Parts: sequence; C-alpha cells; structure tokens
Amino acid sequence: MKIALVAQHATPEYRDVTVQADDDVRLSELARGLAGNGHQVTVYAPKHRAGQPAGQDASVRVERLGPVVRAGEKELLARMPAFSGPLEERLRHDRPDVVHALRWTSGLAALSAARGLGIPVVQTFYSLGVAERRHRVVPGDVGTARIRLEPAIGRSATAVLAGSTDEESDLARLGVPRRSINVVPCGVDTGQFAPEGPVAARNGRPRLVTVTELTGDEALDTLLRALARVPGAELVVAGGPPRAQLSRHEDYPRLAGLAASLGVSDRVLFAGRVGRRELPPLLRSADLLVSTSEYEPSGMVSLEAMACGTPVVASAVGGQVDAVVDGTTGILVPPGRPALLAQRIRQLLAHPMLLEAYSVAAADRARSRYSWDRIARETAAVYDRALDAMAA
Repeated sequence: MKIALVAQHATPEYRDVTVQADDDVRLSELARGLAGNGHQVTVYAPKHRAGQPAGQDASVRVERLGPVVRAGEKELLARMPAFSGPLEERLRHDRPDVVHALRWTSGLAALSAARGLGIPVVQTFYSLGVAERRHRVVPGDVGTARIRLEPAIGRSATAVLAGSTDEESDLARLGVPRRSINVVPCGVDTGQFAPEGPVAARNGRPRLVTVTELTGDEALDTLLRALARVPGAELVVAGGPPRAQLSRHEDYPRLAGLAASLGVSDRVLFAGRVGRRELPPLLRSADLLVSTSEYEPSGMVSLEAMACGTPVVASAVGGQVDAVVDGTTGILVPPGRPALLAQRIRQLLAHPMLLEAYSVAAADRARSRYSWDRIARETAAVYDRALDAMAA
C-alpha cells in the first residue's frame, strides 16, 4: 500500500530529542512501523528551516512543501494554501492509496488536497481542542478556529483514529459518526524501552520519577504535596529546560519554593531536560513512575515506563485509563488528590513483592499491546477499511 502521511507539526528526522517531543517520536515510529510491514511511506511536511531538503532514510521518503514555517497555529493556518497547493500536486502526480493526516491543521491541508482525487483521508488529532479547553491546558487559550474546525474535519474524513476511549467519546460528542472512529493508541519502542539495559545511579532511597514540562498547572504541585506524606522517598523531576537553565524558567522558582515550604527540598531533584537516550536508564532506576497530569491524551511516558518494567501510579485521565491496568500494572488515582496519591504510593513501596509483580505485568502489557509494530498493523487495518468505504 502507498501511504501519504501529512504532518505539519512534526519531523520524522528526530535524533536525541527531548522527552516532550511526542509528535516527532510518534510520526517517526509510525512511519517506520508501516514501512517495516511492507508499505511504501512518504511523509509530507513543511520546511522548518531555509534550504531544508527532502530526505529519505532506509524506508521512509520525506517531501518538504511550501515556505518555511514555525509550528504556531496562526502561521500554519495563514500559510495553508502554500502547503496544500503543492500537496495536491504531489498527490496527483504520485497518487497514494490513502492519506493520513496527523493533527488538525494537517487534516485541513489533506482534505483540501485530496478533494476530487477520490483518495480516502484518515485523520488523527492526538489531542482535541475541546478536551484541552475543558482541562485548561497550559499555555494559553485554545483557538476558536480549532474548536470550530476539528468537528468538521472529523466528519469529513473517511476514518478517524482516536488515541483512547476517552477521545473516542469526545469525537462522538462532536458529531463524528461512531462507525468511522477507530481506537488505535500511542505505541512504544519496546527495543529502546525494555527492562534490560543500563540503569541510572541510585542512592538507596525509594525513587519516584515524574516527567513534566514544568508548566504552570497543578499536577506537579499535587505530586510535591504527596511526597511530603511519603517519608524517605525521593522524587526525580525530568523535563523543562536544561538543568543549568532551570533557575531562569518562569515556574521553577515557585516549584522550588513549594518544595521548601513542604520540607522536601532535600528529597527532590529537578533534573531538567532529559534526552530520549537518557530516559530509559532513568525509568529503570525508578521504583515507580508517577504521572499526576490532569490531561494526558496519549499516556506515552507511562507506556515507556511500563515497557521498562517500572510500575505506574497515574491520574485516571485520557490514555492512561486504557494503558494502566489498575491493580495489575500500576494504580490509577483521581487527579488532584495528594493525600490519596501518597497513600497509594506508600502501599506499593511497602510491598516489594507486589511491586515486582506489577513490574512483570507492566512490561508484558507494553510489549504485547503497545509495540509500534502492532500499532502500525492496526493503523494499516484502518486504511484497508477506509479504502473499502470509498469503494462502496
């Protein structure tokens, strides 16, 4: 099958990117997974720097279209014709069997370019504007154009991939026909993220690890307040700017002040930016990965921890509800409940045999359900159904 992936927000040529570059990781892994299953894959993306050429690795071709853009919503919309016009020419000249758009602006471009060509368009949003607005995702407000257009894109696409059952419900409420919605979750590289491999140094304390962008929401506040109720445990906070630049981050002084006021400063390490090569050893060193996000559409870091054999204590939101089997691979806790979160963490740390059982189950679930090879095969199956729908 010839597949066109349209990605205005991402680049498939990521290297040791930060742990927050989820779009780049998912695009790259999906493209390689599809190619590894025998499909011919071309990624259509805008230029992110002057003179950026088309590219190709061993299995995936990359075409750069239109002028240089930054991934801001307003700029992407303003330059949409400069991207969708060349995209239509490419699709007409080198016709794929299916076009798969990643995020909503890519969906606009793909639907415009494929109009009249008889090519099915499959849409992935990764995150919906209505959900971000409902959960008050930082930073800034969700644009009104996005709120208005995402339902129309979903209804116009031949098929829509939802990353979780929570997103599936949101899409149905937006009027997207349930028959066109398919739940295909985020995957995990089970070669890179595995129980076997280097382990970051420890100091003898029970270790909790969290991964966060240090944004101004309440998630990390909740975890710091919980840590104050878990005597003896340490918390490693991975994410944000490089460690040497943390003091200049707008939220770091407040977080450090909160840790001090709670009396846990000596048990909290703000590690700063962590590259993807550094993340597996850090996750393997943890007794628990703790995710207190109040909105988590993909659950990617929780999946990566599970793949490393690290049990997860996570907020019962978004993709984490599907990924974490409560009481088997980890524990799900309502968001914003520091006392309950602390209680669950203490219970697990007090029972090493239970932690070990969770560890084995977590790695097995990540490997069997969330490998990128399986996610690519499930995605290709949606493509096949979209082709059948177009032919009907």
